[in-house]
Amino acid sequence: MGTSPQALVKEEPNKPRKTGTIKTAKLAQRVVMMLIGASMMAVALEIFLVPNQMVDGGITGISIMLSHIFHIPLGILLTLLNLPFLIVGYKQIGKTFALSTLFAVVVMSIGTQMLHPVQPITVEPLLAAVFGGVILGVGVGLVVRYGGSLDGTEIVAILIAKRLPFSVGEVVMFFNLFILTGAGFVFGWNNAMFSLIAYYIAFKMIDVTLEGLDQSKSVWIISDKYRDIGEALTERLGRGVTYLEGEGGFSGDNKKVIFVVITRLEEAKMKAIVEDWDSDAFVAVGNIHDVKGGRFKKKSIH
Repeated sequence: MGTSPQALVKEEPNKPRKTGTIKTAKLAQRVVMMLIGASMMAVALEIFLVPNQMVDGGITGISIMLSHIFHIPLGILLTLLNLPFLIVGYKQIGKTFALSTLFAVVVMSIGTQMLHPVQPITVEPLLAAVFGGVILGVGVGLVVRYGGSLDGTEIVAILIAKRLPFSVGEVVMFFNLFILTGAGFVFGWNNAMFSLIAYYIAFKMIDVTLEGLDQSKSVWIISDKYRDIGEALTERLGRGVTYLEGEGGFSGDNKKVIFVVITRLEEAKMKAIVEDWDSDAFVAVGNIHDVKGGRFKKKSIH
């Protein structure tokens, strides 16, 4: 005889819910990480780039040039020039994004004001471009990773990309091309080229910060020795595998497909394991931006 749904509900033990605590912890983490990221941006600007007459892209780059021409504090310009874009972002993208961005921009602006009297660590242009770009990229990446932005042009790029056949990255690159060209007229072409180096390094560091050094990769393996390969991957890499059903497009034969998620650092070992068992196996590897749930956590191996 079956149990009624009402009985099932009554028999279910009451478990304490901690959603409020979890949300508070996540909010605190977001605030702290955006605080660190915006502060790193301020350090990159005032300790490395601005003293060496280099610019970043977007509103930040425009603010640096206007600050140099009109002798207005950089922090004030960063806040004022980003405000219109924050209002647009609030209306078009969302309240959480706009408030997160506002917080990050204010922290960055205050940071640049506080650090302005500090002497630069180096006056060597190449060193300033490299280290400034690294710190700037990590800072921006942290802010973006936790739901904010540090530049109003990104908001404009998102809105333009919705209406025109261009990606957000292409629109931002188009804006920054003009800004970096303008830097050549304001600071000289040598400094503009160093600014381009800093911008490129920052761009790459944003990717590293967003995706992590241990970037995940998805792997599909087709082999008649799928069981041996799967067990070897579990034993030697500590990764769980999934066997999928497949069918050959030409032969019509049934095939087993191994699916496994690994890190970038494990790719070479994975390929060596497959090669040991079947040198003719089909292996396809793709990048994954994020992995959640399931049993991705690495098992202990000996």
